[in-house]
Amino acid sequence: MNGGQPLAGRVAIVTGGARGIGLVVADALAAAGASLVIADNGTGSDGTGADPTIAEAAARHIGGETLAFTESIASPSAAAACVALAKRRLGGLDIVIHGAAIRRDAAIVDGVAADWEAVLRNNLSAAWYLLNAAAPVWRDQGGRGRGGRHGYRWGRVVNLVSGAGLCGGPAQGAAAAASAGLISLTRVAALDLAPHKIRVNAVAPGTIMTPLNEKVFREHPDPETLIKTWNSAHPLGRFGQPEEVAEAVLFLASDRASFITGTILR
Repeated sequence: MNGGQPLAGRVAIVTGGARGIGLVVADALAAAGASLVIADNGTGSDGTGADPTIAEAAARHIGGETLAFTESIASPSAAAACVALAKRRLGGLDIVIHGAAIRRDAAIVDGVAADWEAVLRNNLSAAWYLLNAAAPVWRDQGGRGRGGRHGYRWGRVVNLVSGAGLCGGPAQGAAAAASAGLISLTRVAALDLAPHKIRVNAVAPGTIMTPLNEKVFREHPDPETLIKTWNSAHPLGRFGQPEEVAEAVLFLASDRASFITGTILR
């Protein structure tokens, strides 16, 4: 294995890879040698206002063999098209990082069905659609015995899950249900894909200092108190940084984690 670029020759799809944690993860994968498809339709955190130029700008920022896929993967056809793009332009697919997610928090008494369905579709169903499209590629890529693209079967999946799926809070019904579902899907997919030598894991990063959270603090009437409250929820007494999440994802996507599957890294 190339110690400087442990993912040299690998191809990765990163959903939600144009901003925040996703962009830092994509940068880390590229630095490790991977070619990328940045799948991000540029919507706001509530899933509205798509802007395809955001993914295109991220692809230019990362450079190298990096492509932009500007549709939402929250449909089977779009997920299949994203996988097909990786195969056609980059020669195959080895790694899927699913980080795309939206939030539409509301107490159950105030919630509307359309918001519930949108969160489940974007945060959970999209992950299944992408796995469903990618799994046959991995199954067929290695063939039997030696041969195939790398001479053997090789695939990695890392899902980014919200802490709401571990311990939901008020008004987080949709986000918590979607994240809990993604945790369960991660474990089931690990079992389903193990015979094909595909590892599936997840990272539950906790509170990370992203541009979105920075905006929350700027707009809060008492940001210092809010920061102290959020920090107190973590044993280390501080926020995490996107680069720390990227290191965890990179570890799980590499051969350093070759005997780890079905794990939720917290």
